[in-house]
Amino acid sequence: MMRRKEPYNEASQLTISHDIRVRFNETDPLGIVWHGYYITYFEDGREAFGRHHGISYLDVDQNGFTTPIVKSVCEHKLSLRYGDVARIETTIVDSPAAKMIFVYKIFDRNNKVVATGETVQVFMNREGELMLTNPPFFEDWKRKVGLL
Repeated sequence: MMRRKEPYNEASQLTISHDIRVRFNETDPLGIVWHGYYITYFEDGREAFGRHHGISYLDVDQNGFTTPIVKSVCEHKLSLRYGDVARIETTIVDSPAAKMIFVYKIFDRNNKVVATGETVQVFMNREGELMLTNPPFFEDWKRKVGLL
C-alpha cells in the first residue's frame, strides 16, 4: 500500500466490513466500474464504520465540527462490473495528530483484492478554522474504543 512519513497503528479491532452492489450507473459502456466510483465506495465504508463505531458524520456535526477530506488515494488491482457484490473493509488508523485516517480494501465475490486506498480527514470548527489538536469529543471517543 502507501508508505507513510509518520508512525501509525491500524486499529484492527476497529474495522468494519460492508457489502455494496455495483449499480448500472456506476459503470462505463463496457460494464466496468468507472474508476472514480471507488472513492465513493470508500465513503460507503467510512459511513458504515461511523455508524457502527459511533463516529458518524452526524456525530461529528452534532459536536460542532466537520471533517473535510484533505487526501485520498486509490490503487486499482482488478475491475468490478455491473451487478457484482463487493465487500469494503474500512479500518481507522490511530494517529496522535488531529485527523482521521482510514484505510480501505475492496474485495470481489472471490475474495480477491480489487482496490486499496486511504483517506485523511482533518477537523474544522463551525467557523471553518482548522483544529490543530483533537476535539474533546474525538479524544473521548478514542478513550472509549481503547485508542488512548
